[in-house]
Amino acid sequence: QERNPRGIPKAPFIADVDEYLGPTPDVETALKEFQAALAKYRYMDHNLAQRRRGLEEKIPDIKKTLSMVEFLQERREGKSSTDAGDDDLTDDDDLDDEDAEGPKKPLQTTFELNDTLYAEAELEDTDTVYLWLGANVMLSYKIPAAISLLGSKLEAAEASLQTVVEDLEFLREQITIMEVNTARVYNWDVKRRRELREKE
Repeated sequence: QERNPRGIPKAPFIADVDEYLGPTPDVETALKEFQAALAKYRYMDHNLAQRRRGLEEKIPDIKKTLSMVEFLQERREGKSSTDAGDDDLTDDDDLDDEDAEGPKKPLQTTFELNDTLYAEAELEDTDTVYLWLGANVMLSYKIPAAISLLGSKLEAAEASLQTVVEDLEFLREQITIMEVNTARVYNWDVKRRRELREKE
């Protein structure tokens, strides 16, 4: 049976119902098989739709975190902080000025505690960040390692989302084919029964 790259079987289109059912047609069994296949396709569609929603929520969070870590690296390297693009940051006027007599002023910023709750903070110059990895696990990373990790996570999540979207489109096509097959066999059976009644 033909399958897509992720192993999802392709639904066969029944072009000729007479040929498909054969000389001793068992319409009820054929319709049950179609309904079972439809149930499997819909189950996969439901699971992939949930996965798609999860990825669509996760990707912006990764991008936001990566943007902040890159901003911290640029700040450490003395580059312009105006390209950070983070609305949560409130920079001092002389944030980017290298002060030969002492360290830079702490970064004044706000950070998100919850969906609608933010807190103010001062960030000292640092070369370490802490990343949530899930399951209540947080690890510290040097900034370059954190950028590398977040970049790979973002790339993997975007590739996974693209795959899920392709699979959803494929599944919906197979669901449509199976629904058409069901309608064709059912209508064929109705017509056959009518013809038998007329002969009788």
